[in-house]
Amino acid sequence: MKPLRTLLVDDEPLAIERMQILCSRIADVDLIGTAQDGEAALRMVEALQPELLLLDIAMPGMDGIEVARALEQATLKPAIIFVTAFDQFAVEAFDVAAVDYLLKPVAQDRLEKALARVAQQVREPAEPGEAKEDSPWTEEFWVPHRSEVVRIGSDDIDRIEAERDYMRLHVGPRSYLLHQTITRLEERLDPEKFIRVHRSSILNRALIAKLRHDGQGGWFAEMADGTEIRIGRTYLKKVKKIAGR
Repeated sequence: MKPLRTLLVDDEPLAIERMQILCSRIADVDLIGTAQDGEAALRMVEALQPELLLLDIAMPGMDGIEVARALEQATLKPAIIFVTAFDQFAVEAFDVAAVDYLLKPVAQDRLEKALARVAQQVREPAEPGEAKEDSPWTEEFWVPHRSEVVRIGSDDIDRIEAERDYMRLHVGPRSYLLHQTITRLEERLDPEKFIRVHRSSILNRALIAKLRHDGQGGWFAEMADGTEIRIGRTYLKKVKKIAGR
């Protein structure tokens, strides 16, 4: 298989040099050019038609997010892997359907995994006659966690609980904090899979084991792992429809 035609975009010469070294160790990458600002990146994309952008975010003038948005209507849109020193752009990154989000300094194995994801997307043939429709719902989240950004599939989330300006995503025995409002998060999730049961709680519908009344006017949803979440009065009628009531 041919290497991925890749354009590297970063305003820091030392960052470009380091990524060039990392890419030189990967046979699956053909680094066809570099750019040091967003405007130059767009011109080079048009001229060289790369399959992949390794794209910095914080750049003077047009930043990486703006570059990605400008490319959304491109006829031949390259895959995008963001490479940045900042974790606070993760929410905006999945807004523009980037394949991955790497934090500097980038580890060799982490870059290789991200490139493998791109290669699979670029080279995976569509079934004859099959047109892939974009889902209106968010299928994955990138969540800052310690020194990395973790990818979480929406179907893997058990429940979501609001904690001030953050949302805690519970995934099995672990949990992650995402900086986003619960209203905005609710809008992004498939209502066939998730249901809001309280002003501060959203649950995975498939993991609701039963609904319980405490005899004093309060209702609770019990999850498959035994966790109980209080159901707010505003949401009770909608939640009861799960049980056909």
